[in-house]
This record gives sequence, structure tokens and C-alpha cells, in this order.
Amino acid sequence: MRENHQLRGRLRFGVFDLDLRAGQLRKHGLRVRLQEQPFQVLAMLLEHPGEVVTREEVQKRLWPADTFVDFDHGVNKAINKIREALGDSAQSPRFVETVARRGYRFLAEVEVADAAPVRSPDLATQPPPAPEPPHRAGFAGKLAMLKDLQPALAWKISVFVLLLLMAFFGAGKLQSWYRPSPVIRSLAVLPLESLSSDASQDYFADGMTDELISDLGQIGALRVISRTSVMAYKHAHKPLPQIARELNVDAVVEGTVLRSGDQVRITAQLIEASADKHLWSQSYEGELRDTLALQKKVAKAIADQIRLNLSPQEKAALQNVRVVNPRAYESYLKGRYFWNKRTADALKVALAHFNQAIEEDPKYAQAYSGLADTYALLG
Repeated sequence: MRENHQLRGRLRFGVFDLDLRAGQLRKHGLRVRLQEQPFQVLAMLLEHPGEVVTREEVQKRLWPADTFVDFDHGVNKAINKIREALGDSAQSPRFVETVARRGYRFLAEVEVADAAPVRSPDLATQPPPAPEPPHRAGFAGKLAMLKDLQPALAWKISVFVLLLLMAFFGAGKLQSWYRPSPVIRSLAVLPLESLSSDASQDYFADGMTDELISDLGQIGALRVISRTSVMAYKHAHKPLPQIARELNVDAVVEGTVLRSGDQVRITAQLIEASADKHLWSQSYEGELRDTLALQKKVAKAIADQIRLNLSPQEKAALQNVRVVNPRAYESYLKGRYFWNKRTADALKVALAHFNQAIEEDPKYAQAYSGLADTYALLG
């Protein structure tokens, strides 16, 4: 049976450094983009270098038993993302080896830095080891030596040491307590990644990205980068701080979208650019008809995290949610997907999808807006 423990801290292999506390992968000290699920799989492999980690073990760690997801595709995609981030290949692996019909094995040597095994829950009930006796040459020994001094001198020295300790630890706590929160007045929503096994579903993730940009763009105190600018970073593998510098923003939002039938899950995370630090991460699940509500929940959560004072109108905009006809909404997203291509042929396809959305729901205002935008470009 596999030893039941995990590691905290940093794990080094080659030129890479996996920070388990911060949830970050770095190469030569620079952060490499890696989504949450691939990160968890990589951490699992590094915890057991040279051993086979089965697909079933990965599945249990990533997804609860009642989660709706294409497990095989999800695991395959996570492994592919890991290999992309590490510059590895399935044909000539240097790091992650596929073990046919079983799982995966991490090949490289792993060095544990400033970390220690964490006691597993099933070991927590065991009595702790007996403390080692104090050594005369250690700090405890020096305190014991004070007893040999004259009582008055020993008392003065003890008080002095105590005051020094209070000043030292008190200053550290004050520094952490009063560390200013990051000021975020601009952000970029990077293209959300589709976890669907069907490449034709990209329109859905792009549509979610557009809607999130639109929702956040309604907040007057926040500068949100346009869709045109952020779409240039779709499938890009640049470090997030570099992307933030190029877009001149304080923070970045990235995430994933998974659709399975009429069920949708959106996972988003907010990252402070200057410190390359995760500020917030959350997943939202619901039915396709409630997708707009999920998007507005994400936007509201981001606004709360960066402590924006929303006006009554802005609050109302993020709370006013209309349940949509799933088929009409899907046609609308397809229309926007082709509309954004801005070619004559694509615009004709967009026109058909917008008309289909109106047929599904004659009161769907966004479909009429898409129709008008398409005619404006067609001339």
C-alpha cells in the first residue's frame, strides 16, 4: 500500500520548483502557468517519484464521486498540460512517463526543500514521540545555567531576554497584520480554458470569457482590458507577471469552463500581478439556463475580493439576472463566436445563429443586438 502522506513546501526537480503552499510552478524562478487540476496531478506525481500513480488515484484526488465530468479526458488533459508546462513529451519523456493501462510515473530526481511530511489523519491518533531531553549547550541549557547565577542577576537577565523576544515577535506580527492589501484598479480576464473533449465547444468558453469581461466592465472603478487584447493570449504560455506587464494591469483572472450536457462548471482564480500571488479561487456549478447567474456570481466575488465600492446601480447590474432559454443562449454564443472572426463567411454563419436564437426566444434582447452588430459589419 502506498505510504499515506503528503508534503508541504517546495519540491525541486531540474530547473523547476513546485511551491505547494503558493500553488505555483516556477522555472528558473519565473512562474509557469499551470491550472489547478494539472498542478494537483503534478504534485501527486512528485510526492511519489519513481512510483506508478494510477489513473484511479488521480481521479479520486481531483473529483468527488458525484462530480459530473469525463474522467478519462480530464486526466489526459491534465497530463498534457503538465507536459506542455515542463517542455516534456510522451514519446521521449524526461519527467512524466505513461505506464500503459495503469497510470503515470515521475522519472526525474525530486529534491524536497523546506518541507516535512504531514501526518496523515489515520496517524493523528498515535501518541506523539517523547520530547528529547534538553541539551546543556542548547538554548534550554543556557536558561538552566541562569539558575546557577545569583537570583537578582538571573531575574534581570530573564526579563531582558523576555523583552527582546516580545519585541522581536511583536514586530513580526505587526508587520503581517498591517501589511497593506494590494490595490487593484485594473485587471485582465484571460481566455477561459475549455475542459471539454470536443474542440467544437471552444465557442462556449470564449462566450463565458466575453460575458465575464462585460460584467466586470460595468464597474466604473475598475479598468478591464478588452476582449480583443486578451484573446491574443489564448493558448499562450507566458508567465503571468509578463502578461500583466504587457497589458499594464494590476491583476489577472484565469480559469476553466466545463460543460456536460445542460450542466456547467466555471472555475476562476484572481492573481495579483506584482507578487504573482493567488488572491482568490472558486468553482461554480449550475444548469445551462443559469449560466448568466454563475457569471455574475464570479464577477461579484472578484469585486468583493479587490474591495471595490460598488454603486447601487453596479450592484443591481450584478444581481439582476435573467434565466435564459438554454437553446437560445447556445445559439447566441455560437453567433458571437463567429461574429468575432470578422470575415464575410463567418459573419453569414453568425447571422444564422443569431436568427436561430431569436426563433428559440423571441424576447432575447442579446440575440437582436448580435443581429444588429452583424448587419453593421456586413454593410
